[in-house]
Amino acid sequence: MEELPQVANYVANKLNSHFNGTPEQRRILQALKVQEEAGELAQAVIGALGVNPNKGHSHTWDHVRAEACDTALTALVLLHMLGGDPEWFLTEHLRTIRAKAEGWEATA
Repeated sequence: MEELPQVANYVANKLNSHFNGTPEQRRILQALKVQEEAGELAQAVIGALGVNPNKGHSHTWDHVRAEACDTALTALVLLHMLGGDPEWFLTEHLRTIRAKAEGWEATA
């Protein structure tokens, strides 16, 4: 299996090669795409829970997992489009989040 950063970089390069606008426009559209994917994730959760009376159980938890993956990859593609060293930035940000999480109190 390919590493996630390489896949995100590959997808970002492919998308950029098919886009005629400016890099700033591409980044803006990719940020909006993250929001779109998050909306699809929310829709899948609602469908898995069956809380929409018009649709009932329209999704499974595997659908939710797939939408979570799509949302995560789309966000990583944006990170690559923003330039710099996306792997370094992600690693440093995850370290910050982990340090915060270590301070959380457990709830029982």
